Amino acid sequence: MDEELAHLTPKEGFRFLEENPHAVLIDVRSEMEFLFVGHPRDAISIPWRDEPDWEINPDFLPRARRTASINRPVLLICRSGNRSLESGLFLKANGMVEVYNIAHGFEGDLNEQHHRSSLNGWRFDGLPWEQC
Repeated sequence: MDEELAHLTPKEGFRFLEENPHAVLIDVRSEMEFLFVGHPRDAISIPWRDEPDWEINPDFLPRARRTASINRPVLLICRSGNRSLESGLFLKANGMVEVYNIAHGFEGDLNEQHHRSSLNGWRFDGLPWEQC
């Protein structure tokens, strides 16, 4: 099922956004992660799962559709690439066509000390990000 979704590295995703200014970057992490950990510059926060119950956000699909409007490419990012993959497959299953997963996400994979942002990811690659 994973084959149904295209994957881009953070650098490839950033380049794609630069070359396709009509594309949108949706950050699917929780609102707290988006606000306090930081997020890619110009990313739109639409949590896939959020507090307090961590169930799939019932507003995710309609908000993603409104954000992408008609036929705009959608790039999805989360902490490490898992939630963005899950939510991307959901969007594709619900009729959205051009959907991409940012592999390794914003913070990247865990290193041997269980720390993030030290092996890969948006921040590790030095791509533009901000914190609220």
